[in-house]
Amino acid sequence: MLLSLDIGTTHIKAGVFGNDGSEMAVVSAPNPKAQGPSGTTVYDPDVLWETAAGLIQQAVERLGERDKAIDAVGITSMAESGLLLNPADGRARTPMLPWFETCSAPQAERIRQEVDERELFRMTGLRPSFKHGLPKLLWLREACPDAFDGSVWLSAASYIAYRLTGRIAEDETLAARTYAYRIDSRAWNEPLIRSFGLDPELFPPIQPAGTPVGTVLPAMEGLGLGKAPVILAGHDHVCASLACPDGPDSTYNSMGTAETLVGTFPLRPLGDADDASGLSFGIHPVPGRMYWMGGHSSSGGSVEWAREALSDAGMSYPDMMRLLDEADRQPTGILYYPYLTGSGAPHPEPGARAAFIGLDAKHKKGDLIRAVLEGNAYQLELLRERAERVGGSPIRRMHVVGGGARNSHWLQIKADVSGVRLTMTGAAEASLLGAALAAAVGAGLYPSFREAAAAVTYPEAKVYEPDPERHLMYRKLYEQGFLGLLQPLLSYYKSSS
Repeated sequence: MLLSLDIGTTHIKAGVFGNDGSEMAVVSAPNPKAQGPSGTTVYDPDVLWETAAGLIQQAVERLGERDKAIDAVGITSMAESGLLLNPADGRARTPMLPWFETCSAPQAERIRQEVDERELFRMTGLRPSFKHGLPKLLWLREACPDAFDGSVWLSAASYIAYRLTGRIAEDETLAARTYAYRIDSRAWNEPLIRSFGLDPELFPPIQPAGTPVGTVLPAMEGLGLGKAPVILAGHDHVCASLACPDGPDSTYNSMGTAETLVGTFPLRPLGDADDASGLSFGIHPVPGRMYWMGGHSSSGGSVEWAREALSDAGMSYPDMMRLLDEADRQPTGILYYPYLTGSGAPHPEPGARAAFIGLDAKHKKGDLIRAVLEGNAYQLELLRERAERVGGSPIRRMHVVGGGARNSHWLQIKADVSGVRLTMTGAAEASLLGAALAAAVGAGLYPSFREAAAAVTYPEAKVYEPDPERHLMYRKLYEQGFLGLLQPLLSYYKSSS
């Protein structure tokens, strides 16, 4: 059996799967936030570990009287979050800074001013952002200067792996989100690190996703893991793509509060066209492949905002679905720009804000909610088109997972806007399953990620086919409306910020 952990922004999950990917137990708990230095929002490392350890025990106990032998442990986590830990005594020297903590925005701006962004993009696949590990370390150097002596920077996944094994390592998919790792040479960018006054020894040894860090320590016997190997499965969005029914080369759409589109293409140097796409890039766990990734932060967040804003008491999910059931299936004609917290790829503008354009007196609540779904679908189509250009091949199908995938109206709108078939994948916990499959590969149970995914029996998936007539109508609204007004909207907010 395989045990996997998913260290997420809001929840930590643990799951036990058969070696064929069959789900046997899944448990979860909130990932509580705390207040850190200078009023920052952080995770307490000890609480993070205690929560993860407790979930491991619960998941194993859920197996009841069945054989509880765990063959391997796989760990995936949110990207960009990290802390400093001193291996000499095994203690965290700082809280864990989450990816969304903006305290490092001034440091990111300093990086932007001091580097050649185009050259660094070719090396890293990224553009400077407060999210990344390098600006977070520059902020910590000011806030916690005594924490650096002998310490290393660990992601959430590598921190939990360290607590289980006592071994320090990082996988490439998470290292690639630091802005200090070169995906072109597969090594830390030591000249860049030194140029900002940091010691390259702050950064841990690198290994490919899906390879063992070590085995569970004897002191962890009470968790029920035996001496299982522990495998770093990597960045949660990339890890989830390993669990797609068509295999790890599929295009994967994660629908939560934020939305992400992930796909792969053959390993190659990055160029100006990739930079112009607005997407980010990294090394995929599948050998010889890279991933592209794009997302925006207020996808499901826009839906939740609409539920609250359109009802004094807050609209229940069933009530929202009833309004959508009653609304016309044709395009609303309303253009919604889903930028409640700024715009993401491919036109990142933190100061941008959401907008409705095209309202008239006939529009009702159901039309406004449907317009929010349409606007998010237009934004996804913008990402999909950019991804087709950099990937070099058409995207004819997208696999969808996450809480938003339960909204059948939203999925049909996405299919109609894009003209692409959508499949609601049978993997309810895609990141957990992906981490379990990575563990199986790392433990030698399967020779490759493709063969591991092929061994899984997925529940029958629900398929959403585009309606040709609605697609033509949406295409006109997208090209002449959404795209036509996008740049003036973003330019306005950029000039106002």
